[in-house]
Amino acid sequence: MPLAVSVVGKSNSGKTTLLEKLVGELRRRGLNIAAIKHTSSDFDLDHPGKDSWRLARAGSQAVLLSSPQKLALIRSVDREASVEELLALAGEGFDLVLVEGFKNSGLPKIEVHRREQGGLLFAPRDLLALVTDEAIDASTPQFSADDVGPLADLLERMALTRRLTDEVSLVVNGVPVQLNGLTQDIIQRMLLGMLTPLAGDQEVKNLRITLQRGQA
Repeated sequence: MPLAVSVVGKSNSGKTTLLEKLVGELRRRGLNIAAIKHTSSDFDLDHPGKDSWRLARAGSQAVLLSSPQKLALIRSVDREASVEELLALAGEGFDLVLVEGFKNSGLPKIEVHRREQGGLLFAPRDLLALVTDEAIDASTPQFSADDVGPLADLLERMALTRRLTDEVSLVVNGVPVQLNGLTQDIIQRMLLGMLTPLAGDQEVKNLRITLQRGQA
């Protein structure tokens, strides 16, 4: 999976503005970027009268829209999706996924801090970086919101390093399972040994295997 980084901060601290600047800067550098935004309120992307709206109103619990330029999934859920599930939905093909919110996730975090809003949400030692309008007495890298170039440099280095590193991820019943380096190496060798001959002349760049067990 691509590198994912969460941008957190208090309300009106400038998280979305920072993300907007970072997306633009990193895209100019040629990176493929995805963005995920958390919202605590309900939302609706559909429009009354449209075909997709009619299908949803008829009872379809998921509607997928596809065109030569875009695709979209509108799905009713009975619980909030985890950030890991959203990353899986975003799919491969990205160098970096920028996530707004999900402060309780295990993702590396950048906190946006404004002096007038009081203290930090997280201890600096638990942060990848701080975007702040005042100096914080901590060794955590600190950046200005007015110039995203240096922060983009950091994220670009991390994303490109991740691109050069083989990774195996495992999700069981929708829950990510942490794998150490040795386990990842064993699984990778086993899968490539079995499946490379099936790929023919293609170089295996990524694999996705899904097992759905029938009901007993």
